[in-house]
Amino acid sequence: MKRNFIALCALLLAACGSQEPKITLFSNEAFQTEADGKPVGIYTLRAGDVTIAEDVSGMPGMCIPIADGGIGFDYRLGMAIPDFWIKQLKEVPDEQWDIREMWSVMTDRLPEVKTVAYAESHDQALVGDKTLAFRLMDKEMYDRMDRASESLVIDRGMALHKMIRLMTISTGGQAYLNFMGNEFGHPEWIDFPREGNGWSYAHARRQWSLAKNGFLRYAWLGDFDRAMIRLVKKYKVLADGYPWNLLMDERNKTMAFSHSDLLFVFNWHPSASIPDYELPVQAPGKYVPVLSTDENRFGGQERQSMAAEHFSFDAEKGDGQRQPHIRIYNTSRTATVYLRKK
Repeated sequence: MKRNFIALCALLLAACGSQEPKITLFSNEAFQTEADGKPVGIYTLRAGDVTIAEDVSGMPGMCIPIADGGIGFDYRLGMAIPDFWIKQLKEVPDEQWDIREMWSVMTDRLPEVKTVAYAESHDQALVGDKTLAFRLMDKEMYDRMDRASESLVIDRGMALHKMIRLMTISTGGQAYLNFMGNEFGHPEWIDFPREGNGWSYAHARRQWSLAKNGFLRYAWLGDFDRAMIRLVKKYKVLADGYPWNLLMDERNKTMAFSHSDLLFVFNWHPSASIPDYELPVQAPGKYVPVLSTDENRFGGQERQSMAAEHFSFDAEKGDGQRQPHIRIYNTSRTATVYLRKK
């Protein structure tokens, strides 16, 4: 059972202020605040419950156990992450995205605070806003999402949609959140019956049939999401802590980082595909691709072979030290995950 506690900023400010509130959420007094130096924290719910704080205050101790002086939540939502993605898509052409800023936002968290990473949530799916897919592809989704159509807008949108999700889950925290339907790029929005829409039910639904239709591209996005989740679970990426930063190549918009034996390479450049691209790796060995956003099975062009093997070699770094490196075909708007085999 998961419980998401909202309006926490107001509660925390009240608890630390001059008022004398005693605020209780849920009938079993799950969360309480009291003034005059009395405890502020999560109280016992049920064995196995997971508590998640929807908080942007940066309150110290949010996810520290009460016994250690903290508030006692298990996780907090990484709310800066979806805000960052939406801002990038709305205000910055993707050829100008700052990969160092991206890295900073994704990894900006305290090591003892378990963070739920998410690229978007219900906020973007409700009327008045747009999901990542709809913001990327907009009206083209109405008549260009069939597999027979050709559209540069759809190609770009699907590529970035997959990359954004893989970047978020592999760098953003210890858990991952998705709102129903967004994983396969559900178009349009949710709008419940109300006076303003004439009490219409037209948009009070999610069209699951889109993800099951073999003639549409939505199935490819859904297939990628399932493959991504399987990989993350199999290699325990979320439990591995911070990713190990290996490369930040601003000129070619390429970043590389590792989680244990997995190497993640993201090329955000809209056009630069570089053969024999050399990059450092954390340990010597043979590196083989296990997942790519550009695979045919996910609607990509598969410009690099998924059967390729990349053997490490010793090379000098800029500081005079030596480190294992590999060479790959670094294709544009592609994220690829490699597995190191010893």
